[in-house]
Amino acid sequence: MVVSRSARRPDVHKHSAAEQEPEKPGLAARRVAAKLLAAVVDAKASLDGLTDPAHGQPNFRALEPRDRALVRAILMSALRHRATVEALLAKRLERPLPANARALSHTLHVAAAQILFLDVPDSAAVDLAVAQAKSDPRLSRFAGLVNGVLRNLIRVKARALPAALAQTREAPDWFAERLEAAYGAEKTAAILAMHRLEPPVDFTVKNDPERWAEAFGGFVLPTGSVRVSKLEHSVDQLPGFAEGEWWVQDMAASLPARLFGDVKGKRVADLCAAPGGKTAQLAHAGALVTAADLSASRLRRLRQNLDRLGLSAEVVETDIRKFEPDQPFDAVLLDAPCSSTGTVRRHPDVPWTKSPEDIDKLAALQRSLLDHAVKLVKPGGCIVFSNCSLDPAEGEAMLSGFLAQTPEVMLDPVGSDEIPGIAPFITKEGMLRTTPADRFGEGEEMRGLDGFFAARLVRKS
Repeated sequence: MVVSRSARRPDVHKHSAAEQEPEKPGLAARRVAAKLLAAVVDAKASLDGLTDPAHGQPNFRALEPRDRALVRAILMSALRHRATVEALLAKRLERPLPANARALSHTLHVAAAQILFLDVPDSAAVDLAVAQAKSDPRLSRFAGLVNGVLRNLIRVKARALPAALAQTREAPDWFAERLEAAYGAEKTAAILAMHRLEPPVDFTVKNDPERWAEAFGGFVLPTGSVRVSKLEHSVDQLPGFAEGEWWVQDMAASLPARLFGDVKGKRVADLCAAPGGKTAQLAHAGALVTAADLSASRLRRLRQNLDRLGLSAEVVETDIRKFEPDQPFDAVLLDAPCSSTGTVRRHPDVPWTKSPEDIDKLAALQRSLLDHAVKLVKPGGCIVFSNCSLDPAEGEAMLSGFLAQTPEVMLDPVGSDEIPGIAPFITKEGMLRTTPADRFGEGEEMRGLDGFFAARLVRKS
């Protein structure tokens, strides 16, 4: 990015006048959006954590509900299209911004995201960004630049935005390069294109998916999940919520628990279980479930979810690597902590908050968890390992190394006919691999799901 000479001259009189003006409506929300964007991009903080209604960033929690929703919409768009926004802003400037002008960069990104991708009047996005600059001692001398750059962007967006979208990839280089190494250039382009789109909402229903598809205005996927392209109401306002008839769960996330087959009456451990979607699946299928997790707060959410659904499980707060039950389980599900790179459609902060080093550390953690999980299942019992990472280092490669060094465990290949609709996702080794670019039928609505890896193992007798 670049700064014009005129933008670097302070205007003391304008700054003093701005300090005496009443604050513009909506300015607080834009300030918070820029602050949280800085926390994500510069401090690698989780967007979900920052915007949690109960425990999130204090300035965010202090906003009215309508403004909190706006902040989240701005941030989702700014992160989902970060590379495109950066490219368009760079072309509107004369020379790169100084390294210490991060606050200015975030202010411009917040405003540009509204202009390019949200239903916010262009004039309001510009006026509030200029007011934000004038009211911030770090940015007041750049108010003219903010105004000029954003107004230029408004004039050219109709032709410049499609061109920029065609030329940019919404990912840092390291992320795109790892995807290309795993999936090739063509599929990587398809995955990154899906990351730009707001995902649909999938539901796991207890019974009669056709009924709930009609009630939601959606349709039934081949696997039995119900998909709604876009919700018109919040989840808790939908029919069946209070009665516990369903829960939100991406179709891909619903598959690992189903790899056990019939679990009725079996003792099954769900490790790293919170927030409990897979626990609910197993309990509804008749398993005697022990749900274990390290996080007390996440387990509280799991209990709340089970209560709403009218399902039960034994809940254990523990470090999985130290978990020692009285007797081994018939089956163990380990949905391990991971980089979450398969969920970028829902969490566009992931590529900007993770690193290759994080992936290596998480793969090592997964291996240690899997080493212990094997000890929790009886001989002849089944272990399903899964996570929502697209990176083979956390999936195929980690599991290959584990199997080579763990002779008491063998891979139990998944058959393409075990679950309706999963044939496209079975690898030649018999593992499960999904990506956001995959499709499971004709039509655009039959494309797109979270990236997931899963494998079924058996502990030898």
